[in-house]
Amino acid sequence: MIVDIGKRIKHWRKERKMTQDALVKKAAIPYTTLAKIEAGIVMNPRMDTLIKIAAGLEITIDELIKE
Repeated sequence: MIVDIGKRIKHWRKERKMTQDALVKKAAIPYTTLAKIEAGIVMNPRMDTLIKIAAGLEITIDELIKE
């Protein structure tokens, strides 16, 4: 099973009606990091980054990565 993490993040962000800017502020990560992940440029982000993104989205890491 291959999870397109960028698409998953974008899905959850839109589900939460958040802009990229709002999520990077809440997750305390650089804007370019989120933009590159969502665009598929970074396909294997670091686990600590994913944990911050999940926390910013107010979901678990499992919810973020499962299909």
